[in-house]
Amino acid sequence: MANTPQAEKRIRRNDRRAAINKARVSRIRTFVKKVESSLAAGDAAAAAEALKAAQPEMMRGVAKGVLHKNTVSRKISRLAARVKGLATA
Repeated sequence: MANTPQAEKRIRRNDRRAAINKARVSRIRTFVKKVESSLAAGDAAAAAEALKAAQPEMMRGVAKGVLHKNTVSRKISRLAARVKGLATA
């Protein structure tokens, strides 16, 4: 339990930030799922467009501190490789 006014304020602030961060991660996951579903459907053009929309959203998550830079880079790289493989096939 918080013993000081500052600790109580930090609890309120942390709750607000957690809600914002949760929404941001959820939004990023939605963008990634759009790429995944386009890949599963075999639609190369839609997958490329979805990846183009997902990349800045994922990097924004890095800038805001909700995801790690290397994690996002790895995910973008793997998605891009799959989109490229679908386009060439």
